[in-house]
Amino acid sequence: MARSLRILFTTLMALLLLGSCSQQETPIPLSDKQVVALLDELFEEELQLSPEYMTYLGMRERYDEWDDLSDAARDQRLEMTKRHLAKIKSIDPSSLSATARLNVQMFIEQSEQAIAGNKWRYHNYPVNQMRGVHSMIPSFLINQHLIANTAEAEAYIGRVRNASTLLDQLIEQLEIRAQLGIVPPKFVFPKVIASIDNILTGAPFDNGAASTILTDFSRKIAALELPTEQHQRLLDEASDAMLNQLAPGYEKLRNYLSQLQASADDRDGAWKFPDGEAFYNFALQRTTTTDMSADEIHRIGLDEVARIQNEMRDIVRRVGFEGDLQAFFDFTRNDPQFYYPDTEEGKQAYLDQATALIDTMKGRLDELFSVKPKAELVVKAVEPFREASAGQAFYQRPAPDGSRPGTYFANLYRMGDMPKYLMEALAYHEGIPGHHMQISIAQELDNMPKFRLFGGYTVFSEGWGLYSETVPKEIGMYADPYSDFGRLSGELYRACRLVVDTGIHAKRWSRQQALDYMAANVPHSESYNVRQIERYIVRPSQATAYKIGMLKIQQLRAVATEKLGDQFDIRQFHDVVLKDGSVSLSILENNVMGWISDSLNRHATSQQ
Repeated sequence: MARSLRILFTTLMALLLLGSCSQQETPIPLSDKQVVALLDELFEEELQLSPEYMTYLGMRERYDEWDDLSDAARDQRLEMTKRHLAKIKSIDPSSLSATARLNVQMFIEQSEQAIAGNKWRYHNYPVNQMRGVHSMIPSFLINQHLIANTAEAEAYIGRVRNASTLLDQLIEQLEIRAQLGIVPPKFVFPKVIASIDNILTGAPFDNGAASTILTDFSRKIAALELPTEQHQRLLDEASDAMLNQLAPGYEKLRNYLSQLQASADDRDGAWKFPDGEAFYNFALQRTTTTDMSADEIHRIGLDEVARIQNEMRDIVRRVGFEGDLQAFFDFTRNDPQFYYPDTEEGKQAYLDQATALIDTMKGRLDELFSVKPKAELVVKAVEPFREASAGQAFYQRPAPDGSRPGTYFANLYRMGDMPKYLMEALAYHEGIPGHHMQISIAQELDNMPKFRLFGGYTVFSEGWGLYSETVPKEIGMYADPYSDFGRLSGELYRACRLVVDTGIHAKRWSRQQALDYMAANVPHSESYNVRQIERYIVRPSQATAYKIGMLKIQQLRAVATEKLGDQFDIRQFHDVVLKDGSVSLSILENNVMGWISDSLNRHATSQQ
């Protein structure tokens, strides 16, 4: 206890010194523990500005609130970031360990990028067919807002009521962007309006069965086993909040979107934004954590497409198919043997098989990893209210306190978009050894500042996810050649993303040009290609993260294999890649090269 008090006292003194450091500009020496304590202090201060993020992390504070979307709140966050950056820059790094210096370096880099990104604060679509506040509200209530007692049930109702303010703020943000000419393309509007209609379908909005939100709330409070009168009171209050606060907020948004639709056009790329070329270059740098240009990324994509298609041709020959690659694509797209029926039984069979694949992989992890996650993983179907526009599959991280497992969501809206031969690759990417492995291990690391535990880089996480699709092949998975074809199909799609994302946003390709390219080069269905291209349009640069990150991990593994020879251990390599959580590609390279050097030095010493 005395030792803990001493650490707390010295940390508080350090904070006081740092508070006055901007005047004296004298570097302040801190211990590693003091640096972590300071970084966590700053993280907690920032966290207080986001009730939603608090809930994502399993906290129950401010449980009836939503984030503030106003410009005033954004300005407040910006000033906080500048103030936090000044504090961290005042630390003297000379006495810190390598790990602590890395913490400081990453905080500075992320803060500086956030400040630089403020220039582009309006260069996005806060409402689109993929995601947005309109679909986040029910998804958040269903998947994040847990109810363990009456107070938390009342907080749920409070969030339903307060959603009307959130939707008003969303309209304000849309109007600001409209004045700047930043309006989503035409195709976005019917899909968003339809999703709003889905949310407002069912009781208490009409005489049908219970709506999505009311169904969720009813199920959660039923588990509390409350007295009948109290149970009914909560149901009545929830229904009232939905009918008199939530519905008017959504109807106002729907009316605004119907008007805004008139000013939409078919220009799809970020080049149409004010200073669009500079914005896209910034977006690529932020997403890939590299200085690669759009042209360079485009060329890499073309080269990778050619390489992967050649590997596919080997499989076509192996299975004895008579015809070229395009004919094989048609065969796998259309033959019923590759699809579960589009029925409730078929969807459940898909979920059962995906769970079985993950369970099998769990039993093989010791061959690839020394460190494994403690958090559990479950497989779920994407909820009906958002399945029509959501991606093919995605992962939701577990709550740090263990109250919620990690979740692999499979989109079973159209079973024709979820072929059996893609199941293995998807399960490995979203589950184990992919996102669940990487994110859960990061959350469970000791002595890691919270901003690193819960933040990260898309290029690392998605690069790891794509790399994780390939690794199981090395231990005998993908025994079915069609599943191996599915693995290559997934990788091919990510290579095509490099081509079409840069094509749309830098080379001014139309939506149809991008769709034509996909139709000519991948085996996926037309409806799947449409959803994906529309995703890239509304999220410039994000799709480039997967292949760029994977290629970097593979490149570093090749270097390690060559330099270490017989000393190379795949388990150690994977542990090094994951040991610091999600990092930029330059930091990842430094970590791997440092491990190679240390391994060579240890081996040389042991031979003396």
